[in-house]
Amino acid sequence: MSTRRLRSEDYNDYSSTDVTPEGSPPDGMNGFAHPESYQRFGETNGTTWYQTLIHLLKGNVGTGLLGLPLAVKNAGILLGPVSLLVMGVVAVHCMGILVKCAHHFCNRFQKQFVDYGGAVMYGLEATPSAWLRTHAIWGRRMVGLFLVVTQLGFCCVYFVFLADNLRQVISAANGTTNDCSSNRTVVMTPTMDSRLYMLSILPFVVLLTFIQNLKVLSVFSMLANMAMLVSLVVIYQYIVRDIPDPRDLPLAAAWKTYPLFFGTAIFAFEGIGVVLPLENKMKKPQQFPIVLYVGMTIVTILYISLGVLGYLRFGADIQGSITLNLPNCWLYQAVKLLFSFGIFFTYAVQFYVPAEIIIPPIVARVSERWGLVVNLLLRLALVCLTCVLAILIPRLDIVISLVGSVSSSALALIFPPLLEIATYYSEGIHPLVIAKDVAISLFGFVGFVVGTYEALVELVAPATTVINATSVMVQ
Repeated sequence: MSTRRLRSEDYNDYSSTDVTPEGSPPDGMNGFAHPESYQRFGETNGTTWYQTLIHLLKGNVGTGLLGLPLAVKNAGILLGPVSLLVMGVVAVHCMGILVKCAHHFCNRFQKQFVDYGGAVMYGLEATPSAWLRTHAIWGRRMVGLFLVVTQLGFCCVYFVFLADNLRQVISAANGTTNDCSSNRTVVMTPTMDSRLYMLSILPFVVLLTFIQNLKVLSVFSMLANMAMLVSLVVIYQYIVRDIPDPRDLPLAAAWKTYPLFFGTAIFAFEGIGVVLPLENKMKKPQQFPIVLYVGMTIVTILYISLGVLGYLRFGADIQGSITLNLPNCWLYQAVKLLFSFGIFFTYAVQFYVPAEIIIPPIVARVSERWGLVVNLLLRLALVCLTCVLAILIPRLDIVISLVGSVSSSALALIFPPLLEIATYYSEGIHPLVIAKDVAISLFGFVGFVVGTYEALVELVAPATTVINATSVMVQ
């Protein structure tokens, strides 16, 4: 994929997911129609169903996964997994809606592919409302805005995650042993505040984002994925052992904390932006519906299992990232560093999308002589912005919930159902379908409002009521 292609109006090649630039092809779509209805034959050098499945899994498994045990705590040991299952079903349904609508406009306008923003723009142009048709371009801009917010929000999460894990590893270094079976409280060595760790990491992150070559980034992304995969395997083998009696855990938590669960869960499930690019890149796009359902079933099982097992294993002591609950032996300290290594390099991949949306239009306004300087300065400014935001909100659980509630809910739950109504209203759409779409969008909007409010309230809550993930140590 060329940089020129990424800078075209169809820039939304991959959204807030951990998909590599090489694995995130140009925007594409084909609906969930019968195979014989497909008008595109796929790319001769496109991806197989297996490769697409791997990219789909990579695009949905990230830092949100590590926060799901705390999300289950905020919902309850019974209500949490049930809610995760329902949210997974709804999220996959919305992905299907997006693909179907994009395929519809592809056939109507004889286009090879339509991206997320383009589908929303064409959907508004298809509505009976003259005002919406006139302002349809704002649909594309709105999707682009939420993509940028979500991506930069992910980058903020990465800063907090890196600082929390590095701080814990360094502060417990003197108490780190080779015995991973002991369950004891470690005396922490005084160390810097987590916000100072963020500032220490900042120069290295800036240098990383100066790398603009897609092939180089794809190598870093591959290393990051391997590191995180190994870390997940080690985490799973630890939490399935010595699970305490779960009868003391509440079946349903207080409703006041449920919006925090919503934000974290939708943050984890927000992989809708990668659906159209992956479908477009396949050699046989007719196979994509099966790939999507199989892949998201695996993702949902992974989310529910880690969320439930993590909460069962650590109970009320679960922290913003399950890595912070791992014992202080060298094996699990290495896991924290390994996952941090993966997250560090993933930052560059996530940063690539907002950089390609924001920077090229600005660079185009300056002379070629100053183009590179302006490019690097803008990258520096954007990275510093994510660092400053992370410093202002240094709690990992709240950052994840806030990003999920603010931006992920819009992309994953609010926009797709409304797009379906706009796309098919003039052609005739069953009232039950309209009712279903309105219900999903309202659910997403309520989650957006209440989740954002509760996250902000929790952020400014008195210190006595806050579980500080950077200072609490349970192992």
